[in-house]
Amino acid sequence: MAIIITDECINCGACEPECPNNAIYEGGIEWAIKDGTGVVGEYQLEDGTIVKYDALQTPVSDDYYFIVPDKCTECVGFHEEPQCAAVCPVDCCVPDPDRRESNEILLGRKEKLHV
Repeated sequence: MAIIITDECINCGACEPECPNNAIYEGGIEWAIKDGTGVVGEYQLEDGTIVKYDALQTPVSDDYYFIVPDKCTECVGFHEEPQCAAVCPVDCCVPDPDRRESNEILLGRKEKLHV
């Protein structure tokens, strides 16, 4: 499952530089698939939407740091555990109970993002 940042976030920013997929953004910041990845051209999001790699997307949260689920791999293929959760001082980086994903899916996403 992807990791989410709960509303308990204190906006310290410790998580952002730890993400190998650049999936973490400050609240209110637009994001793009190309940020920190090797993606070029078009990219299909998990909901089936096709976006241009550099098209700016709506922030997931305006109030606190957020993780883009389409870019989160839970650090599978990079680290033994999600690095955002490892460095979070308030333990607000937690598994998303609404988005359960196997290691196979997470590794597949990693391969798509880092071509």
